[in-house]
Amino acid sequence: MEMSKMDEKTKIELKEQFLSQLQSFAEELHDYVSTQDDQWVIKGFIDVFKNIYTITSDTKIVSKVIEIHLFPKFLEFANKHGYKMIFADKQNWYPDITFISKKDERIKFAVDLKTTYITKYKDGMPYECNGFTLGSHGTYFIDRQSTKNIQFPYSEYLGHYVLGILYERNHATKIDETKKYKLEELENIPSVIKNFVFFAHEKWRIASDKSGSGNTANIGSVKRIKELLEGKGIFWQYFGKNGEEWFDEYWMNYGRITIKDNKTGKTKKMTSLKEFLVFKGIEISKIKRRKV
Repeated sequence: MEMSKMDEKTKIELKEQFLSQLQSFAEELHDYVSTQDDQWVIKGFIDVFKNIYTITSDTKIVSKVIEIHLFPKFLEFANKHGYKMIFADKQNWYPDITFISKKDERIKFAVDLKTTYITKYKDGMPYECNGFTLGSHGTYFIDRQSTKNIQFPYSEYLGHYVLGILYERNHATKIDETKKYKLEELENIPSVIKNFVFFAHEKWRIASDKSGSGNTANIGSVKRIKELLEGKGIFWQYFGKNGEEWFDEYWMNYGRITIKDNKTGKTKKMTSLKEFLVFKGIEISKIKRRKV
């Protein structure tokens, strides 16, 4: 039986079940990666002589080490819920992890691990982060049968999810990246990051209408932390539970539709949701945007 022949009610139920499993899993991860005072339990790299070298605060290195640290937990998650787990064949392929039901191989879920740091506080609480990139809006996103840079064709996945990880950089502690520690000094080594927050949502729920990077075709996320944690990005704010359809259509056409720039009179590429709605003939003033 093909995926297309699976009825919509069953698809929705399976997606909701997986999201519930993933969100429960996300709640467990804080204690796994944190000390009692909310510091990262990873302190550095160790060599065969039992020397420990601290980790740089470079975001790419931090993200990769977090991923490696979490992979055994993902394996536990897969075994617990009856999934096979497949990692992306190549570094730049989507998604990071594919979960396939052991009972029915038509049931596939895409999960990307995304990490970023908190950038702004309001009233002493985390308010904004640096944002995530949520995968490409290029070939495999537009042509959903394509196998370019994707583990399985986009259309074969029942749902597309993000397990998000927010953290705070440990600016208060001076970290000497040139220093070498002995194993018995482990507890004295400062952590480069702290105060983790984990969450899980479908990708469209946390997407923005802006590109996630300047030189590649990546979808950007919203940056306000409340919107991320509650899964109430711009497509939810405008369209509620119908937001996924608009998310798909918007990002399939992002930067491809030519529109008139009312300010200059010249033409430009469509790069905002408001421009897209105008192009579609929808009166923005009649849409009641949901508050977060």
